[in-house]
Amino acid sequence: MAIAFESTFSSLPESLFSPVRPSAVRQPVLIRLNDDLAADLGLNAQWLRGTEGLAALSGNAVPHASTPIALAYSGHQFGTFVPRLGDGRAILLGEVVDRSGHRRDIQLKGAGRTPYSRRGDGRAALGPVLREYIVSEAMAALGVPTTRALAAVATGDRVQREIGLPGAVLTRVASSHIRVGTFQYAATQGDIAALRSLADYVIARHYPQAGTAQNPYLALLDHVVRAQASLIAHWMSLGFIHGVMNTDNMAVSGETIDYGPCAFLDTYDPAKVFSSIDEFGRYAFGNQPRVAVWNLARLAEALLPLIDTNVDDAVARAQEVLAGFAIQYEDAHLRHMRAKLGLSTAMSEDAQLIEELLLTMHDGRADFTLTFRALSQPSVNGGAPAELTKLFSNPERFNGWYERYQDRLRREPVSPLERERAMMGVNPRLIPRNHRIESVISAAVTDGDYAPFHELVAALATPYAEKPENDPFTAPPAPGEEVLRTFCGT
Repeated sequence: MAIAFESTFSSLPESLFSPVRPSAVRQPVLIRLNDDLAADLGLNAQWLRGTEGLAALSGNAVPHASTPIALAYSGHQFGTFVPRLGDGRAILLGEVVDRSGHRRDIQLKGAGRTPYSRRGDGRAALGPVLREYIVSEAMAALGVPTTRALAAVATGDRVQREIGLPGAVLTRVASSHIRVGTFQYAATQGDIAALRSLADYVIARHYPQAGTAQNPYLALLDHVVRAQASLIAHWMSLGFIHGVMNTDNMAVSGETIDYGPCAFLDTYDPAKVFSSIDEFGRYAFGNQPRVAVWNLARLAEALLPLIDTNVDDAVARAQEVLAGFAIQYEDAHLRHMRAKLGLSTAMSEDAQLIEELLLTMHDGRADFTLTFRALSQPSVNGGAPAELTKLFSNPERFNGWYERYQDRLRREPVSPLERERAMMGVNPRLIPRNHRIESVISAAVTDGDYAPFHELVAALATPYAEKPENDPFTAPPAPGEEVLRTFCGT
């Protein structure tokens, strides 16, 4: 069986990518194949598990019709511009059209050196591959736009980081791997024709409605702004911290991409940082909306020559579009938070009610996920359920908020049962807890035991369901289990 690869990106100017072949690995072993995703992509899971499929998933063979390339891009990394980054350890095998008619990239991550590897080895360690598989698939199950994990393969090779670690390759699927940094790279080259070709390609692939606008490139910026406002609002409603929101890690498609030192909140804290390299909290949980619009401003700068030949006019028009981010983000965030509180109607006091809850959660060190899940339960005689109040170190303050919340619910037109069902569908029972991920990685790396990994992935596939067998995965970390730092693994 041959995968029906296409390679439309390689029709763009050659400055935007480099042809490259994956490097062979010593002894590939399939850790996990995502059968459901394979089916969505129109791929034969049985073939992928066989000798030829494993060779393709590990980089030991280039599938027929594949034209492997590494993409070039720049990036602002923690605010500092690096003019040439690119896929230093990722190789795009090509694109397939899935069963819904959508074009999807298939990429090997950890497949060896590319022209953009700089001093890196182009490989991936097992731990980061398992982390990305777990979190990206959990995000998909939670309903968040995201890249997907098709397969994880152990290579049989060791990669050298601070210590020698087992190597692995992740097969990643995305609507595309085009980033804000891709546009920055094209603009930095000073090649307006290449920049225009890239913009036209993104419009045709992701935002065809922008192509009919009076100014297609301004419309492109507007669509990306809206997609990112929606995405970040969704992150914030689930307590997700990306951890390394550089411009090269922001996909113009509006999908979450590049799961490095990512993590989910346990106790609610807007200043929370997990990433070991985010020393000054630039990408802290509460900063994510501000960072997103900063990144989008960098995209706008790259697009200025296409928006208008008059620089001042181009800047003014781009600024007007960027100003819409705050409104779009607040609207999206408010919609998510109303849904999490079971509010089917909009009232003027809702924003304040939500803000007061978050402040009370912060002050009371309440667990983010458990609080909203417990709020989904009906009140008892008008009072807060015991399971809910015990989450707060300041139950008196919370009870005061809860009374105001109950008053607000009494003005809702839906029944308590309808509200409970709706809330159960947006407030997850379990998330990929940081301590659980670390435990899974430790078992795999230290003992070669993948059973905990498979168990966690299976549980996270139904994050909203009430399944008793998933109870162990819902608990926050016990004392001594807290994860204080997460790492990129590059």
